[in-house]
Amino acid sequence: MACGFGWAALQTYIIHSFGFLWFTSTIDGLLSAVLLAGACWLINNNLRYYQPGKGSYINLFIWVVALAGICAAGCRYLLPLLNTDAIFVNFVIQSLTIRFFINFLAVGWMAMISLLWYSQLDQRETMKRKTEAEQLARDAELYNLRQQLQPHFLFNSLNSINALIGFKPDLARTMIHQLSDFLRGTLKKDDQQQVPLSDELAHLNLYLDIEKVRFGHRLQTEISCDPRCGAALLPSMLLQPLVENAIKFGLYDTTGEVTVSIRGEMEDHYLVVMVQNPYDPQTSRPKKGTGFGLRGVQRRLYLLFARNDLMETYANDNIFTTIIKVPQV
Repeated sequence: MACGFGWAALQTYIIHSFGFLWFTSTIDGLLSAVLLAGACWLINNNLRYYQPGKGSYINLFIWVVALAGICAAGCRYLLPLLNTDAIFVNFVIQSLTIRFFINFLAVGWMAMISLLWYSQLDQRETMKRKTEAEQLARDAELYNLRQQLQPHFLFNSLNSINALIGFKPDLARTMIHQLSDFLRGTLKKDDQQQVPLSDELAHLNLYLDIEKVRFGHRLQTEISCDPRCGAALLPSMLLQPLVENAIKFGLYDTTGEVTVSIRGEMEDHYLVVMVQNPYDPQTSRPKKGTGFGLRGVQRRLYLLFARNDLMETYANDNIFTTIIKVPQV
C-alpha cells in the first residue's frame, strides 16, 4: 500500500514537472499506480500457486510483457476519458513507450521478488517435509529395534517360569510379578526419552531380579556409579540389552558363578557406562558375535546422536567389555 502511494506521488510530481496542473497530474499518477498495483498483484498471485520450472521462464516473461502492455493500454484509453484536454491526451499517447518500459521494469521486479520468495518458501517446506519424514523413519526404526528385543527376553522368561511351575511354584509366582513390573515400566517408556541414570538402573534391577530367579546363585552383579553421574541422562532402556548380552556370553556356556559388573562415570561431557562379563573364548565368540542386542544399541545411538563412535567392545584376559558414551547437553 505504501509503495503504491509512493509510486503515485512520484509520477504525479513528474507529470506536474511537464507543466500540467496538480489535479491532472494526480489523476494520471493515481490511475497508473492502480493499474500497476493490479498487475503486480496478478503476477504475485500467479507465482504463489505456479512455479515455472527450468527452461520455462519464457512463459513468465510473456506474462510480464502482457501485464505491462495492459497497464500502458489502460492509461491510453482511460486517461482521455478523465481529462479530455487535447494537450494532455497527446502527451499520454507520446509517453506510451516510456510508460510501457517503466511498467515492464516494475512488474518484472515484482515477478523476480515473488519468484525468489515463493521458491524459498517451497524449499523450506520441502526441507521440513524431508526432516519430518526422516524423523518418522528414525522413530519407526527405533520402535522396530525395541520390538525385536522385547520378545527375546519375554520368551526366555516365560520358559523359565514354565520350568519353575512344577517344582518351585512360589518362585514362579515371584518371577511372574517381577516380569509384570518390568514390562509395565517398559511399556511406559519412549524410545527417544532421556531418563536419569538412577532411574535406568532402578528399572535394570527389575530385569536382573528376573534373571537371578532364572540362574539362581550363578548370577552375581556389581553396580558402581560415580555420584556425579546419577542425574546424567541417557536413552531409556539402553542398558538392558548390554546386560542381557553379558549374561548370555557369561552364563550360557558355563556352570559356575559369573559376576557381571556395571560401572558408570562422567568424562568431560559424556556419561560413560562400562559393562563387563567373563567368557570362555573356546565356546563364545565375542569378538565376532556382538549379537543383535549390541548392534541394536549401536544403531539406536547413531539414530539418536548421529554418531558411530559412541560404543566399543573388546575382549581381554577372558573378560568381555562393552563401553558406551552418552553425550550430555
